[in-house]
Amino acid sequence: MKKILVVAPSWVGDCVLMQPMLQRLIQRHPGAQIDVLAPPWTEKLLRQLPEVHAVIRNPFGHGAFSFSARRRLGAQLRAACYDQSIVLPNSWKSALIPYFAGIPLRTGFIGEWRFGLLNDARRLDKTRLPLMVERFAALAEVKGAELERPLLAPLLQVPAEQRAAMLAKFGLMLDKPVAVFCPGAEYGPAKRWPPNYYAELAQHLHAQGYVIWLIGSPKDKEVADKIVALGNRQVLNLCGNTDLAEAIALMSCADLVVSNDSGLMHIAAALDRPLLAIFGSSSPQFTPPLSDRAQVLKLDLPCSPCFKRECPLGHFDCMLKLTPQEVARHIPVHPQR
Repeated sequence: MKKILVVAPSWVGDCVLMQPMLQRLIQRHPGAQIDVLAPPWTEKLLRQLPEVHAVIRNPFGHGAFSFSARRRLGAQLRAACYDQSIVLPNSWKSALIPYFAGIPLRTGFIGEWRFGLLNDARRLDKTRLPLMVERFAALAEVKGAELERPLLAPLLQVPAEQRAAMLAKFGLMLDKPVAVFCPGAEYGPAKRWPPNYYAELAQHLHAQGYVIWLIGSPKDKEVADKIVALGNRQVLNLCGNTDLAEAIALMSCADLVVSNDSGLMHIAAALDRPLLAIFGSSSPQFTPPLSDRAQVLKLDLPCSPCFKRECPLGHFDCMLKLTPQEVARHIPVHPQR
């Protein structure tokens, strides 16, 4: 049995986009044991992926170097006797732990002078592999091999009993169509559709008979509170009240998800929920929602995508000119569960 350690990305959405790579590894190595080294905030997502055998907590936060601690963790992982590691982040420090673990085959893209740490270093052709999901999946192939297409799309499945337990926990019913709003985006404000726009869309959907749930992290509670305060007392604000596994279970109940480009957007796509994905400073040419039921809503302005955390020009036109009326035009006419 082949044993593989995957060093996961730090973002929830990127971990969703990692799943086709895991699927391809299982195809190539039936019965393989795949363990994932990942930050704690992604753990509950990764534990729901059937391809993942175990999640090992990566205790190092964004930007933390901690050379000695990485060496100690790598030494601890030696006993697992992994055959291969696949390092998805491009940083030098992310390749340290597999090196210190003595894993014989260490795969990843060339970046930050990692030649000594990776002995299966690949050169990334961004033209041939424009999508992040393709870049991840290519690392599951033998060096020099073409990526096998079409890729399987990420897929999350929530058992009926888990869904029922979450509905009971929060006292929720499914007697009306459910619209889930995901108004946050961890990367920064340039990826967030304005709260007053979400508020106006909530009123529109409420008039059509929907109930609206707001889902996100504790960091999203302030913007969610604004949506409720702007004439939406009937909206249920769950931001900060669910962990990631609970959020996934509740989102699986949605007849419609409206989301910024965020980790929850990718989760909604993997759950195969009808999705309106709002893009501003980022690009669906790199990290689109991978679902036939997703509609990408964006304006093709000369200044976007800029990939900045805040609008560098100060006008925020990529979001402000994408009005609630325009987004409402794309709401499915007949909600389907």
